[in-house]
Amino acid sequence: MVRNFFSKANSGTITVSVVCAVCFILFSFIWLYEFQADVIAVAQHVLSDGLTHYDRTWGAVIVTMVLYALQLLVTMVTKLRRRSHALNYFPSMLLLAIMSDISSTVDRHSSWLVWLWLAPLLLVIWGGCCWLSRQVLPFENEKKQYVGLFSQRMWINLVQMAAMMLGVAWIGNTNAVFHYSAHAELALMAGDTDEALRVGEESLETDERLTMLRVYALSRQGQLADHLFDYPVVGSSETLLPMHVKPQILPADSIWKHLGARPATPMKAEQFYQILERDSLATAAVADYRLCGCLIDRRLDDFVRLLPQYYEVADSLPLPRHYQEALVLYRHQTACPRIVYHNPVIDEDWANMQQLRAEYTLDTERKFHLFDSYQCSYWYYFFP
Repeated sequence: MVRNFFSKANSGTITVSVVCAVCFILFSFIWLYEFQADVIAVAQHVLSDGLTHYDRTWGAVIVTMVLYALQLLVTMVTKLRRRSHALNYFPSMLLLAIMSDISSTVDRHSSWLVWLWLAPLLLVIWGGCCWLSRQVLPFENEKKQYVGLFSQRMWINLVQMAAMMLGVAWIGNTNAVFHYSAHAELALMAGDTDEALRVGEESLETDERLTMLRVYALSRQGQLADHLFDYPVVGSSETLLPMHVKPQILPADSIWKHLGARPATPMKAEQFYQILERDSLATAAVADYRLCGCLIDRRLDDFVRLLPQYYEVADSLPLPRHYQEALVLYRHQTACPRIVYHNPVIDEDWANMQQLRAEYTLDTERKFHLFDSYQCSYWYYFFP
């Protein structure tokens, strides 16, 4: 028995097995813990109707160990070693890929039905490869140059492992916005608004759901009217509310409670705000939700009409940054403005921006040069 052990060790079987095992365990844990934890949490929440919660640490550990145990079982059945040892990991990698194939619209429909026929087909093809490998196994060369840590046999196995890892990454959901929104929802559930706003802050990609979550997080911090356009904005005033586009794991009631009450039936955003204020249910957050909704829709007249209801407007009084920008823009866009607002700093920024815009005739070129200095302003958002 001892002789057989050292014989296998000398042939490189144990070395290949250990290296492949380390590669698989590290890849599986990192993939589940770092890249897929948030979307798996969303999928588990949806599939269990909110009855269970996914823990990223224990989830990554347990799934990795189960998949590795499956590989050990497969190895006992196939007895594949030497150049084809890595093939034993295919069923485990396939299950990892299926787990990662989570649709961005998992709350509305599933993308896993395709695996009912694709997974068996891939397993049949894999079974054929295993059979061929078993046929050539007795003819493999056992010379010294074919064994060891840096041998040809080792690199052949590592190439197979790398190909399967790339397959998992290709099949898994890598939609950045879906990952951002899933992470933001989990952060908001944990009460961490800073983390919800941090995720994806350097990206220009967004969608209506992520915009809604950021508006909610900024509102909870009291910074909505100062920092809304620090982020790319998609949607309209209607999609700021979880009326049509809803969170996937964060309870929609969190947003409704933040505003004052939940609507009995779907309705327009403006009607909802009016009902809240009529019934004295509106919280302080409603003011900025309503005003920022006007800015997102580019309804400057409505914004100017509503602003005095919530803020005292005077040159000497401070206003949130985006409201100052909107008032300066309104003053220059309207022949007879209802409110004439002046702020020396904002006026100078406006003049500099207009000078920069005049230097370029092409819209794409103008947008590119304005980006560095004005991307976080309402003006940059307002002009298409």
